[in-house]
Amino acid sequence: MAEISAKLVKELREKTGAGMMDCKKALKETDGDIEKASEWLRQKGIASAGKKSSRVAAEGLVDSYIHTGGRIGVLVEVNCETDFVARGEAFQGLVRDIAMQIAACPNVEYISVDQIPVEMVEKEKAIEMGRDDLGNKPDNIKEKIVAGRIEKRLKELTLLDQVYIKDQTKTVAELVKEKIAQLGENIQIRRFARFVLGEGIEKEESNFAEEVAAQVAGK
Repeated sequence: MAEISAKLVKELREKTGAGMMDCKKALKETDGDIEKASEWLRQKGIASAGKKSSRVAAEGLVDSYIHTGGRIGVLVEVNCETDFVARGEAFQGLVRDIAMQIAACPNVEYISVDQIPVEMVEKEKAIEMGRDDLGNKPDNIKEKIVAGRIEKRLKELTLLDQVYIKDQTKTVAELVKEKIAQLGENIQIRRFARFVLGEGIEKEESNFAEEVAAQVAGK
């Protein structure tokens, strides 16, 4: 496979309007051929989605999902450009799928990596830099290893980087881009909240065996 340079990724971004990671993936899929990569992005609907991403999305839907048994609940707001699309079955199905995705991802706290506070990133970096397995490595190698670990860690916290639970071949970000291409409007996940029954409440620990013994003794 040809090496994918930053210059080639930049050229494809300028040509298609797609995001950096999408361009990099397209170039990898097409062995660095920029024309084939452009076609790959068009087929996926990613190029047209990228061009729509700057358009204002102020309509949409707030939806909820309660997992079976009522122990996990999710509220999510997803925006689009018009009320017409917001009322459509395709958009509402997307919002429901996103809510279900959030319910299935207990570690997700942010929508995208750029929302993660800088202080948190620096803290994670300090932890990784201090790990014993990096002690004897040169600084330049250590920096590369830490950067890779940090990138992986941050993606674990973000919704858009999660593998889509209904189709393991795509991420949530790719799912949204496909819907943008299908519906012809910018779509943005704006915010969400995930609730777990009893979360944050200190529960009194009990010893079942001792309780039973005490009840028997009292008879």
